[in-house]
Amino acid sequence: MKNFILCGCQGKMGYVLENCIGQREDCQVIAGFDRVEGERAFPVFTDPAECHLQADAIIDYSHPSALDGLLKYAISTHTPLVIATTGYNEEQIEQIRKASEQVPIFFSFNMSLGINLLAQLAKTAAAFLGDQFDIEIVEKHHNRKLDAPSGTALLLADAINDSLDHQKHYVYDRHSVRRKREKSEIGIHSIRGGTIVGEHEVIFAGHDEIITLSHTAMSREIFAVGSINAACYLSEKTEPGLYNMGNLLE
Repeated sequence: MKNFILCGCQGKMGYVLENCIGQREDCQVIAGFDRVEGERAFPVFTDPAECHLQADAIIDYSHPSALDGLLKYAISTHTPLVIATTGYNEEQIEQIRKASEQVPIFFSFNMSLGINLLAQLAKTAAAFLGDQFDIEIVEKHHNRKLDAPSGTALLLADAINDSLDHQKHYVYDRHSVRRKREKSEIGIHSIRGGTIVGEHEVIFAGHDEIITLSHTAMSREIFAVGSINAACYLSEKTEPGLYNMGNLLE
């Protein structure tokens, strides 16, 4: 039986994770971290340093502001950490990379199997189409999402760039510049509204033809399941390192 700690346990994903873990027989939740106190079936700590329970892994769906305390706890207890929070700046991403030199960390902007397949398909399409097609990414999320563009949109853009001989730059805001679109661009566009769980489209627009690759998340459970599988995978790692969905799929 694997013992997990949920960071951000009082948020929507915290409850989804608890429910999904409760349906499994190979793992359980033994504690939670959150800045908001509340009665749960497990102890909730507002400060990770106050937790003295030993877990097999931590699953994090919290907020970028919680990163410092979370990394400090993971390193001091040598607890593997699955980071599924988005909205980190470059400095924080570098913190995560540095921490992975001391403890196993699984870091992905999206824990969905389908999204990571979409990234692979987009890489293949970009390598084949080259500079003949313009590439645009459109992402849609609910009106409570704080960061834009989504981490998943950046994951897709990075995957595409990795497959190209010449790196493209990302353009987020076209209204501020009046000029023709350059071949060296990948346009990334964000839509926020209602209760959209998550939709992503990668558009390859060529001369008289358009190819669109898309993924729609119907519920948050797909992310929870991926995160739990990542935590089970990471709990078996004894050496520090930075892991992602590509490692899990292999």
